[in-house]
Amino acid sequence: MRRIRSVKRSVRFPVSPTLLRRLAFASIIANVAIVVTGGAVRLTASGLGCPTWPRCTDESYTTTSEMGVHGVIEFGNRLLTFAVGIIALAVVLAVLAQVPRRRGLLPLAVGVLFGIPAQAVIGGVTVLTNLNPWVVGLHFLASMVVIAAAYALWRRTGEPDGPVTPTVPAPLRTLARITTVVSASVLVVGTWVTGSGPHAGDQGAARNGLDPESISQVHADGVFLLIGLSVALFFAFRAVGAARAARAAGVLLAVELGQGVIGFVQYFTHLPAVLVAAHMLGSCLVLLATLGVLWATRERRPAGPPAPAAPAVERVGAAA
Repeated sequence: MRRIRSVKRSVRFPVSPTLLRRLAFASIIANVAIVVTGGAVRLTASGLGCPTWPRCTDESYTTTSEMGVHGVIEFGNRLLTFAVGIIALAVVLAVLAQVPRRRGLLPLAVGVLFGIPAQAVIGGVTVLTNLNPWVVGLHFLASMVVIAAAYALWRRTGEPDGPVTPTVPAPLRTLARITTVVSASVLVVGTWVTGSGPHAGDQGAARNGLDPESISQVHADGVFLLIGLSVALFFAFRAVGAARAARAAGVLLAVELGQGVIGFVQYFTHLPAVLVAAHMLGSCLVLLATLGVLWATRERRPAGPPAPAAPAVERVGAAA
């Protein structure tokens, strides 16, 4: 009887695939937003607006009037973490409420959910280490991992549960994977550039000691390589008639060019805060566009019914 009641309850509140997909997309937007607002904390020198963690001050979990506007900005970013977590929790509950339940969705949804408090802990470590630039960079990269997981979940909600089949030749899938690795390395080196620059998040925060011009050149070289690979992917996909993959590569190339323009302008204009914030948003878009190319090189087909067993007479004849 208990089992029957539980089944009835799950059927009574089903979650449509459309609602689940919208929640998964909202999770992507929320995680990108918290990256941008986290950048605003650093760019307004509010990184130590709440000088400790998990409390804002030694006596209070919330900001106080003595903390001023920097405390409001830092505490507001901390509150946004709860909003992002609520959306991630809603996605997990939606996955659990699906009838029938989709395999493969729950691990991704749980990964996004637990990635958010893990990212918050790293953010707390950045405060406790007085905005150590290496920890700040790790905080950003942790956000990128959560965004990647959220994107994978969103794409998975729109796919059937059949086996994965390639849509382009194997060498082009390998080239797409190489492009993904290069894109990730550009993000990593970008955090080193940030750690060497002037926007430390607080006037007393240390820098990583790298030469800004030298590490910026390394970053630019990686961007040139990434653009070259993207151009190669675009024309290669078109050559083999993979229209969907070619469109994805075209989107990636457009995002990269836009991000590159912002990067060069901010470098030669001495890193104005507005352009740095736009560059952080662009980093998230480059990651998402890169993953879009990777997803376009494969597809899932609907799972077909299992093949019927061969008749006993045929099995005996084959064995003979």
